[in-house]
Amino acid sequence: MGQTALYNVPDGWSGRIWARTGCSFDKNGGNASSKCQTGDCGPSVNCTSPGNLPVTIAELTLGVGGLIDYYDVSLVDGFNVPIVVKPANGKGNCSTAGCDGDLRDTCPSELAVKSNGTVTACRSSCDVFNTDEYCCRGTYLDPVTCLPTNYSSAFKQACPGASSYAGDILTVTCSSTEYIVAFCALR
Repeated sequence: MGQTALYNVPDGWSGRIWARTGCSFDKNGGNASSKCQTGDCGPSVNCTSPGNLPVTIAELTLGVGGLIDYYDVSLVDGFNVPIVVKPANGKGNCSTAGCDGDLRDTCPSELAVKSNGTVTACRSSCDVFNTDEYCCRGTYLDPVTCLPTNYSSAFKQACPGASSYAGDILTVTCSSTEYIVAFCALR
């Protein structure tokens, strides 16, 4: 069984949540190791800047207009750990979003990030190849031309409940008072 943390946020809160791996923190929340293998965002538990890629990201916007919440899990910036977001109670289309599979096991070698011979994360094709087609920019910015690639299709097959490329919009809308963001856990 893993650890649990409870965070209270005000209506209208919007943020991104990701896991950092390969690092530890002291009892005061300071980073006891020099740098995290994945998701590193500085020397403290609470990040004030985006995490270093690749990371699996849970994106939440809560209490829009005091009523609606939006959430999704994105593999657009790569994958480092499985993340699932689900409402503990809610009204509306309150489905579970995310990826409970481990893409590190099937990550193509050209996208793999390794440490001591072990795959620790899987980069996105945009991050690796940096082309307009893979990054859905330039002439590929339009939803008609921003299409899945072989890489994003493989991500989608392994994790159908997560966005796998910039044009793959899977935002869930719900009205809830409590959400569970689970790392490395089955739904």
